[in-house]
Amino acid sequence: MTTAWTPDATELADRIRGKAVSAAEVVEEAIRKAEALDPRIGAIVTPDYDRALDKAKAGGLSGPFAGVPFLVKDLDPYNGLPTYYGSRSMLGARPDTEQTPYVDAFDAAGLVTIGKSATPEYGFLPTTEPMGFTPTRNPWNLERSSGGSSGGAAAAVASGMVPVAHASDGGGSIRIPSANCGLFGLKPSRGRMLPNRPSTWAIDISVSHVVSRSVRDSAALFAATQRTDPDAPFTPIGLVSQPLNRPLKIGLVMNTGGGQAPDPEVRAAVEGAAKLLESLGHAVEPTALPMDGARFGFDFTVLWASGAAELVAAIGQALGRKPDTDVLEPFSLAMAELVSQLTPDVLPAAIARLNDDMKAYDTWLTTYDVILSPVLGQPPVELGHVAGWVPFPDLQQRLNAYVGYTPVQNVAGAPAMSVPLHWTADGLPVGVQIAGRAGGEATLLALAYQLEEAQPWAHRRPPVSV
Repeated sequence: MTTAWTPDATELADRIRGKAVSAAEVVEEAIRKAEALDPRIGAIVTPDYDRALDKAKAGGLSGPFAGVPFLVKDLDPYNGLPTYYGSRSMLGARPDTEQTPYVDAFDAAGLVTIGKSATPEYGFLPTTEPMGFTPTRNPWNLERSSGGSSGGAAAAVASGMVPVAHASDGGGSIRIPSANCGLFGLKPSRGRMLPNRPSTWAIDISVSHVVSRSVRDSAALFAATQRTDPDAPFTPIGLVSQPLNRPLKIGLVMNTGGGQAPDPEVRAAVEGAAKLLESLGHAVEPTALPMDGARFGFDFTVLWASGAAELVAAIGQALGRKPDTDVLEPFSLAMAELVSQLTPDVLPAAIARLNDDMKAYDTWLTTYDVILSPVLGQPPVELGHVAGWVPFPDLQQRLNAYVGYTPVQNVAGAPAMSVPLHWTADGLPVGVQIAGRAGGEATLLALAYQLEEAQPWAHRRPPVSV
């Protein structure tokens, strides 16, 4: 395999453990990189450099990633830091005094958090351009989106600030920024990981994990943060560390459920991945999503907008007035307005159909081991293309063309990963999605190792990096 241009978290942890370098030196280097790069990229919304360096210098760190620098996404609480949720409505937030068991597991693994990574307002959009903060730029091209909602995490890892970073995914938010930034990103099954932020959604669609440069970093942090208690919905898979050694039957989905074809570069990425998989002994055949795509898109939008409506109502109650564009972005307000115009029966009916879609997905995955598809309909788009201030009808149309592939697994509660197997002629990464059945992360990780070995990506370095 071609040597990577910068160490991954596993190699850094090995160097620290072997005393080739100290945790303090590694964290200090990460801070230096962040201070040099972040003014251009905008990946870190809340630095915590002094505390991180003090923690590294104090010693006593333990766990598989002891001393490795890390970022927590700004949708999750981290002790001693405020959580802004990418929103101007939270700019006065005080530092949090508690955190979730899931974030506790990162600390227990020995990771040293150097700050909070940027996110769009409340994680709603597939780009990280919150109006109250600096936009997060893609280190492969600073005029392009890093993706969302884990865009800050992906930009920081891709540029080399940190080797791995926390991310979450409610409609593609691990896979989309991984695809845009040339990283590996696995969305776990619903209920697989330790408890995180409680959900008020009618269907719990959001899960957390990380974005990373290497499959082994993702696999090791998966092992460190998955549930192992007796009530866990899936049997723990432990640490997956070897490439797949059996052939798979793979279904290939090229168009969205609504029938939209991807950009030619995206098609080339997926076709290239299919040929690679076939060369590795897997069988690939065309298939189609097992639900009506246009109807699914409507139902998912209703579910997504209902979460925004609850949020807008809660903020309005706290303010004592109806929120306006001085407080929340036009997109957040427009989604709440969309819900207010629906009759009371629309949301329950959409949820019932989405539950039927879960069953259809499970049945579909009895025919195939995994499903290959695009992550996004286009390569990384220009900043502003899907930002929260774009007029709502235009933005809806753009989103339909851009993010028609990833929400299915969030509804199904199934795992899916973005694998960086393609770069465009002008140097932009394009990830491909491979999804499995609920609880099937071991197969996905083993397949990812196989792909990483056959077509390495860690040596690729973006223009904006250190």
